[in-house]
Amino acid sequence: MKTIAVMSGKGGTGKTMVAAGFSVFSDEKLLLADCDVDAANLSLLLETTDTQCRPYMGLECAVIDKKRCVGCGICEVYCRFNAIGQGDDGIYHVNPLKCEGCGVCSIVCREDAIEIIERQSGEVCHSESPYGHLFHAELFPGSGTSGRLVFEVKQDALGDNTHAPAFLIDGPPGIGCPVISAISGVDAVVLVTEPGISALHDLRRLVTICRQFGVQMFLVLNKADLDEERAEDVRKYCAGEGIEILGTIPFDPTVIEAARRGKSVAGMETPAAVSLKEAWKRLTDAMEISQ
Repeated sequence: MKTIAVMSGKGGTGKTMVAAGFSVFSDEKLLLADCDVDAANLSLLLETTDTQCRPYMGLECAVIDKKRCVGCGICEVYCRFNAIGQGDDGIYHVNPLKCEGCGVCSIVCREDAIEIIERQSGEVCHSESPYGHLFHAELFPGSGTSGRLVFEVKQDALGDNTHAPAFLIDGPPGIGCPVISAISGVDAVVLVTEPGISALHDLRRLVTICRQFGVQMFLVLNKADLDEERAEDVRKYCAGEGIEILGTIPFDPTVIEAARRGKSVAGMETPAAVSLKEAWKRLTDAMEISQ
């Protein structure tokens, strides 16, 4: 089973639109994962049902026992994250949004009044769709370890007993920890960009990351007709880097209308859908994915 991640150096380039389109155009059901755990929305375009979630336990958190705390303040002194403060009652409290769960406070407390406990930082979910099993997640606002949550989403997906021809990942934007976690172990990356200065700048950075993993790279140029000069810059960059362009998608207002209706544009007769279908065909031929 081939593993393909759809990635973008910046948000708003149409990455999820491309991932949803590929899912719809596949003749066989794919194994799907939305690894944009900070803002997962692939499920909104794939008509998902029967969603089941389990708790995701992220960073641990300190909890102060009010009965044991004597208000000495040593925990506040040693907390480098400024997560501990004294309340009006004279007892110290932990701000869970600032606590990193390092455990220093529990070590220095002479009264053994501080305990480090697990806390739920999000959910890992599994949904059914007409196009395959979809694994996705939600990271609670203010929570960390998004890279680890991406890993758990992928592990849950790969543990699914399916015989899909490909594992398609809708990745997070940027070049941070969740991106590295999403790219790790994949066979190929489909880069989605648009004609623009910032888009090309962020594409270059993402390509640098992908080079470190030795993955095969392809590119889809979205909204290609909005700026022909910048689009040509992207084409020249890809030629220099040896990145095959799977297709160019014209700006199509139907894409926005489809998203508003919670549908993939791939199910409509539009220029964007035609370009997406051609890009998927080129990708399956290049990756030798059975259809």
